[in-house]
Amino acid sequence: MRPSIAIIITLLFIVFSALPRLFNPDQPVLSNWRGSVDQALKVNSINNAAQEALVGVVQPQGRGFDAAMIPSGNPLRVANTVMTQGYGVGTHAPAQVWGAVDLALDGDGDGKADPAGTQNQPVYATHAGRVTLTYDSWPAGNHIWVTNELYRTGYSHLSGFAVSDGQWVNPGDLIGYIGSTGMSSGPHLDYQVWVWRDGRWINQNPLDYGVFAR
Repeated sequence: MRPSIAIIITLLFIVFSALPRLFNPDQPVLSNWRGSVDQALKVNSINNAAQEALVGVVQPQGRGFDAAMIPSGNPLRVANTVMTQGYGVGTHAPAQVWGAVDLALDGDGDGKADPAGTQNQPVYATHAGRVTLTYDSWPAGNHIWVTNELYRTGYSHLSGFAVSDGQWVNPGDLIGYIGSTGMSSGPHLDYQVWVWRDGRWINQNPLDYGVFAR
C-alpha cells in the first residue's frame, strides 16, 4: 500500500503545481501566431525531461572566446519584425529536430505579417561563421548555414543569396533575402540556432538569443 500512496501523493503534487498555468488567461500574443508565448519562450514546459537540453544560452568556458561568435539579435534587423510561428510548435515540432521561429515583417502596422512587405527583404548574419549554401532543398528551400566552432544558425526559404559558399561572415553582414522557397505558405524567414555540445549539435530557442530584444 505504501508505494501506491506515494504515487498518488506525487500525482496530486504535479496536478496542483500545474493549476496556476491552466487558469492564467493573461497570455500575450505575438503577430498572428495564436499559441502561448510562454510555450515559445520556455519550451521545457512542453516536456521538461525531454527538452531541458534545448533551453538556455550556452556560456563559453575559458578565455578569449569572441562575443561575435555567439548568435545575438534579430536577423531581419528591423523593429517591425513579427513572429508568425513559435518555437517547438506546429511545423517546428519536435524542437530537437525542427526547432525554429518564423519571422516576417509587418508592413502596414496591423501587427500581422505582410507578405508583399516581407518578400525579398534583407537577412543578416547574427554571428560570425562560415557560410554553407544549399539551393532549392526540401523542406528548407534556399538555405544558409552560418557555422563556427560552437554555434550554427540556419536561415531557410530564402529567395536568393548575397554570399558565396565557404565565405566567412560577421554579425550584421547581409547574407540573403526573404522568400518562400521549399515548404512554405508565404514569404518568411525560418530561423534556427544550434549549439555544439557533447559532440553533437543541440537545437536552441532563438528567442533566448535576443530576436526581440529592445
